[in-house]
Amino acid sequence: MEDKEILEKFQHPDSRNLAFNQLVRKYQQKVYWHVRKMVIDHDDADDLTQEVFVKVWTNLENFRKDSQLYTWIYRIATNECLNFLSAKKKRFFLPIHDVAAELTQKLDSTDTLSGDEVQLKLQKALLRLPDKQRLVFNMKYFDDLKYEEISEILGTSVGALKASYHIAVKKIEEYLKKD
Repeated sequence: MEDKEILEKFQHPDSRNLAFNQLVRKYQQKVYWHVRKMVIDHDDADDLTQEVFVKVWTNLENFRKDSQLYTWIYRIATNECLNFLSAKKKRFFLPIHDVAAELTQKLDSTDTLSGDEVQLKLQKALLRLPDKQRLVFNMKYFDDLKYEEISEILGTSVGALKASYHIAVKKIEEYLKKD
């Protein structure tokens, strides 16, 4: 079902639940993996994905359609990730590098993230990036989003995103060359 149809059905009380179920089916996996790449832990990603769709349900009626539906959902997911990581840092009074170390430890101990040694090294390198830079890299590299779409999601200029992605790539290359 196309986004336009989902939005139309959502406006009618008798088809609202069906429309929302279609929306969740269409975007749940993409949102989960977008979140999972940021928070690493499956349980945290699962909880945050549910929170994202609760917010989508609550606010979908007011969606202005001035952006694409999936970029709006990604923006909600991105904000949930950043808020979660920020709260985690504050809750445990951890400097940024300690949160990265904790996420790296989870990455090492998780068996649900498949991948060979190179993939694991890439994930560890990504955890060394600042959260927003990691988001830009994930959305461009893994989600294959265009800079214009990322710009809508993050509210950042295309030029700044290109620079951020370039810097992230350089940092990752440096990290991977060390080992």
